[in-house]
Amino acid sequence: MRQVKLSQLKFISWRFYVVSIVIILIIVGLVCRIVDLVFIKQHFLQKEGNGRAERVITEPAFRGIITDREGYPLAISTPVYSIWMNPTEFSADEKSIQTLSHIMSIPASRIQKILHLKKKREFVYLKRDLTAPIADQVKALNLTGIYLRQSFKRSYPEGAVASQLVGFTNVDDQGQEGIEMAYNNWLTGQAGKVLIVQDGKGRDVSTVRRITDQKPGSNLALSINHRIQYIAYRELLAGIESNSADSGSVVVLDLKTGEIVAMVNAPSFNPDHRLSNDASALRNRAITDTFEPGSTIKTFTIASALASGHYKPTTVIDTFPGWFRVGKNLVRDEHNNGLVTVTQVLQLSSNIGAAKMVLSLPPDQLWQTLHAVGFGQETGIGFPGERSGELTHRDHWSPFGLATLSFGYGMSATALQLTQAYGIIANQGIKVPLSLLRVNTPPVGQRVMSDKVANQMMELLEAVVSKDTGKTEQRTGKAAMIPGYRIAGKTGTAKIVGAHGYEKHRYVSSFVGIAPVSNPRFVVTVIIHDPRGKHYYASEVSAPIFKNIMEATLHLLNVPPDDLSVVPASLSVSNSIVPAHSNSAAPRSIPVAPKILLSKFH
Repeated sequence: MRQVKLSQLKFISWRFYVVSIVIILIIVGLVCRIVDLVFIKQHFLQKEGNGRAERVITEPAFRGIITDREGYPLAISTPVYSIWMNPTEFSADEKSIQTLSHIMSIPASRIQKILHLKKKREFVYLKRDLTAPIADQVKALNLTGIYLRQSFKRSYPEGAVASQLVGFTNVDDQGQEGIEMAYNNWLTGQAGKVLIVQDGKGRDVSTVRRITDQKPGSNLALSINHRIQYIAYRELLAGIESNSADSGSVVVLDLKTGEIVAMVNAPSFNPDHRLSNDASALRNRAITDTFEPGSTIKTFTIASALASGHYKPTTVIDTFPGWFRVGKNLVRDEHNNGLVTVTQVLQLSSNIGAAKMVLSLPPDQLWQTLHAVGFGQETGIGFPGERSGELTHRDHWSPFGLATLSFGYGMSATALQLTQAYGIIANQGIKVPLSLLRVNTPPVGQRVMSDKVANQMMELLEAVVSKDTGKTEQRTGKAAMIPGYRIAGKTGTAKIVGAHGYEKHRYVSSFVGIAPVSNPRFVVTVIIHDPRGKHYYASEVSAPIFKNIMEATLHLLNVPPDDLSVVPASLSVSNSIVPAHSNSAAPRSIPVAPKILLSKFH
């Protein structure tokens, strides 16, 4: 009995030691683990824990504002919100999904489809560009896996009036066209970064620290005067509609500074609602579209003749009998003008007179003049997509090639190039750099034409519009006359070239004018493409549009009259002038432009 008890005691003693050792080992293991976690791996575990709770979020920067020269906004940014989902986290009942669908105005089936097709993705946009009140309603639902992201949306107060010039941005607020694209780096700000703490459901708990501050984009002041821009757009639309034309452009240049105070095109589009599939409506045609300028080039044909020293404004040229053979080809005038002076060649827009002058001079004479005033070259204005046009220099000119070049065929130009070239004449032969940005200090220009020739050409261009030189009834620019002001200008009517040569009954009608002649301030260029109404000559199509735009511009900017002999008793501002603060609603009151066909030439 004693032996049994002794053996049992030994067994119990052995179990005690085993259990004790196991407990000791467990305690030692726990202590080692605690030491490992608390001391050895403390920094690693803390980093891992923070990584699951801390997030670096990006705060979008405010894009710079684009304004006109007076500070009127042309492009502004407003805060909007995007709602996105993490399908791997999203958890909501049918009722919550329906509520979310109703708030964001999207079908509930779309949310279900996203959950089904993109269940393994961690980021899917539900809707972008939502207003703050809607974003607050979504946030109030407190749904797991639904997140908000703030951004900025661009809006354009002038709508279609300045759309091709200002351009627009994409959903990521990056410039895609126009000024928005050309100056994207200047306008784009630098996003900020903030370290925040989130809870298990991804909700922001607190801000730890700001890593980098936001840096807003820089503002940009254009040379445009928004009131003149509106006037030009309205008159252009009216001219296109009344002449059943396809498209058109207008450029208004301030001669003192080289600033473009208006640049409009039609058809246009509303950059806030780009619903049209017509890509041609996006083009700034005044800069990107080229055409054969026709008789507007005769100004420089005569300038080259005067510069040669072989011709004077009073030199007589025989244009009888109204046609002129050059090789196997004929050059024709609309009328048999007989004996005409050089002044009358421009006034009557005589093809024969221009051709005879050019053919009597060295072949390079005309090309050098055209090249000097900027044809065949970009203007350097810095607008994306600008075309240089074509002005080919030939080693051996054919007589007929020179003859057609003298009245604007065999070359191409943009509306902006024409404006620049006429600006050189108005500035007494000085070529001033053009600018789409507001100029604070007038730039120094470069002389490319003698002041004598430029002054002579101003007198000849004034004769086209308002001076009687013996053939007044045939004067091509008389429709551009403005009471109280001396006007200089030139018409141009050129056939449109198609796939099989020049097309019948299709023309480009243009007019370039300068005012006031005694102290030139503005050049206005009007281009109407393919008018199909009763008239197609520039004297009947483009010149009246020029008159309306130039007259309103002179009155609006208080440019004093320089022809007091014909000033009306009351020089009142006509209803074509827009009040200073009425443009916010102006785009909505403009009639819809007719459907425009894509031009077949460039």
